[in-house]
Amino acid sequence: MDRDLIRQFPAGQRIRVELRTGRVPDRLRFYWAFLRNVVEATHCCPNEKILHQLVKLRTGHTDDVIMGGYVIKVPASISFENMDEPTFCRFLDSAIEFIALEFGITPESVERAA
Repeated sequence: MDRDLIRQFPAGQRIRVELRTGRVPDRLRFYWAFLRNVVEATHCCPNEKILHQLVKLRTGHTDDVIMGGYVIKVPASISFENMDEPTFCRFLDSAIEFIALEFGITPESVERAA
């Protein structure tokens, strides 16, 4: 497949190739399913996307923005482009820890309830 893509460029043209591993889809699906379970169990947020934003703020996964002379923390992206897989694993651990401390829900407690 890669060779076919490269053949689409004219001979002699310079191209840039970036090699990296991809996000583990099962881990990402687990994260979003866990957030949905937390929202269903606690009604802490309107939906899992809002809880995701809260998790990023509370775990420190933020970007700083200066507005009106103040530094404001805004949730940062967890896309693979912005966060490699090992960093996502650490973020996931932090997210699970925050949710356990804040809402008393762990992945294990969700499994037992199912």
